[in-house]
Amino acid sequence: MSDFNRGTGLLVIEVRGSNPNGDPDAEGEPRTLGADRRGLISPVSFKRKLRDLVADEGGPIWLKAKEALKLQSNGDGRSYGILETRGRNRDAISKMGRDPFIKAYWDARVFGNTFLESMKEENDDEDSNEKSKGAKGRSGEREHFISVGTVQFGPGVSIAPIDTEYQTWTNKAGVQEGKDRGMAPLAWRFVPHAVYVMPFFVNPIVARKSGCSASDIELMKFLIPFAYSATASVARPDVVVLHAWYAEHKTPLGSCPDYHIIDAMTPKKRTDPDQSSRSIKEYEIPAELPKEVRERLVSFEDLCAKEWG
Repeated sequence: MSDFNRGTGLLVIEVRGSNPNGDPDAEGEPRTLGADRRGLISPVSFKRKLRDLVADEGGPIWLKAKEALKLQSNGDGRSYGILETRGRNRDAISKMGRDPFIKAYWDARVFGNTFLESMKEENDDEDSNEKSKGAKGRSGEREHFISVGTVQFGPGVSIAPIDTEYQTWTNKAGVQEGKDRGMAPLAWRFVPHAVYVMPFFVNPIVARKSGCSASDIELMKFLIPFAYSATASVARPDVVVLHAWYAEHKTPLGSCPDYHIIDAMTPKKRTDPDQSSRSIKEYEIPAELPKEVRERLVSFEDLCAKEWG
């Protein structure tokens, strides 16, 4: 059994004059979901930011996390490498046994991985009988390369529909030969204002296979408030995690339906719910759980207000 309980989380994210997640299928426009133009932030996009913070081993976020959480000080030999990164040595990784692999990669322990999926072609030409005979052995030796994540993030969806504005960028120094100035028509595509909610779930049931530990979950919780502020870019200069609500259940199986927590903490637009917003003042943002829900949990906190170490 795992050394931590089930967790239910909800991020409340405010966007001001930014593109929180561009859509490559729509020339980088802010993602939308459905015909009502609700804004969308993909789970992959958010997890990428957490991975980047851990990968920056000399950065202030990682150094503070390492100090506050006393990471790598308990002698368990765990590292906090990132599997989903550019330039990885696939051959070397594919030869790793279960324990070295689990100890090496934080994101594989927390979010799971499908590393073996892209290696299927290696066995495509094998005789079917040989596959049958060797399947059990290969599965036992390499099953750590395919695992469900202990933590799953859902899509971030805006409370109200979003508007997208377009502006042309200019460049004082030209980028084309013979031009002394530059211009990128409609290159700046942004959401004037929106509030998104993104649920996430910590499932200890699968931690035994992925190797995820309580310290791995604590690191993720530490990083979440910095996900946007510490990775700001030209496209998203002002995206903020206003609240990162986290509920710890009383058992690894859970002690309260997730939807009771998520529904209770989801903001509501005070008026004109089908119109885009211009200010955070247009929303009613819950600050606490109903008593009957809170009593079913070990703890309930805002990670953005938590003091670590």
